[in-house]
Amino acid sequence: MLLMKDIIDDSNKLIRSISKEVSLPLSKEDHDLLMDMHAFLVASQDEELSEKYDLRPAVGIAAIQLGIPKRMCAIHVLDFDENGEVINSTDYALANPKIVSYTPKQSYLKTGEACLSVLEDVQGYVPRHAKITVEGYDALTEKNVKIVARGYLAICLQHELDHFDGILFYDHINKDYPLMPIENAMVIE
Repeated sequence: MLLMKDIIDDSNKLIRSISKEVSLPLSKEDHDLLMDMHAFLVASQDEELSEKYDLRPAVGIAAIQLGIPKRMCAIHVLDFDENGEVINSTDYALANPKIVSYTPKQSYLKTGEACLSVLEDVQGYVPRHAKITVEGYDALTEKNVKIVARGYLAICLQHELDHFDGILFYDHINKDYPLMPIENAMVIE
């Protein structure tokens, strides 16, 4: 099982590496890595497991965060009802995902973004596309997928895909006015 000690932080130059595409069909090594990345996310959002293994809760992880410059990432986003109970999860273990289209309208998380590879709390709004379409291979379903994502899921995907190009979320924050609302953008609570 992956643990926090396996994740490199932004003091490691490797986090800024450009990741390479992986060959398909996936090698056993790449497939197993994607499954481990997804399992880490699931465990990190499970209260008992995250406490037991001292995991920071996360909704996404890219292979480069493990020091592996491959265009692979996993996503585990939970949906909750009004009582805070989990009603659904959106899960992907993606190889070579690419944004193939997006809307010009922007969005951002009201609370800002965080990252397993960024240990300090960085304040500021991160402009993202409000709606994107991503294509790639999903190891969970063993199929090529086309994901049309809006809102929070779109932000999560853009955050992970940025990692492939060595970009961290705080690179997008307005350095002079980090908490200035982004004009005409959709605010995600």
